[in-house]
Amino acid sequence: MNFTHPWKSLLLLALTSTFLMQCKDTPGNGQTEEVTMESVMAVHDEVMPKMTDISKLVAELKPIADTAAAGDPHRKAMEDLQAAHKSMMDWMKGFGDNFNYEEINKGKALTAEKQVILEEEALKVEAMRSQVEASLAQAREVLGKE
Repeated sequence: MNFTHPWKSLLLLALTSTFLMQCKDTPGNGQTEEVTMESVMAVHDEVMPKMTDISKLVAELKPIADTAAAGDPHRKAMEDLQAAHKSMMDWMKGFGDNFNYEEINKGKALTAEKQVILEEEALKVEAMRSQVEASLAQAREVLGKE
């Protein structure tokens, strides 16, 4: 990977920080924090409104990107926004396939197997949040909207 762009370094830092935060509560260090449905859904609820921002920025970038040469930062920013949007949609579909309405919205207790799946989903939603935030920052930078 080429980390010459500041947003790429930011994305790597965010993903690494997320991983380290997830690892800090490993058994044996006296701390255990169970991932909850509420904490995972809170990340989703934080990121979901940003889908509107992504759509607006894609619409702004598209006329420029459509006429830009391959490798142009506008085209790259638009593609990264689209990838982040797809990441959110894919995460929501996968999450919905793994959990039912009662588990997501009514607080139904999870089996041990479902708790493991929830912990995996927590990592995925954090990575998706980082991707969304990095793509938005990159697009704003390219458009001079910092």
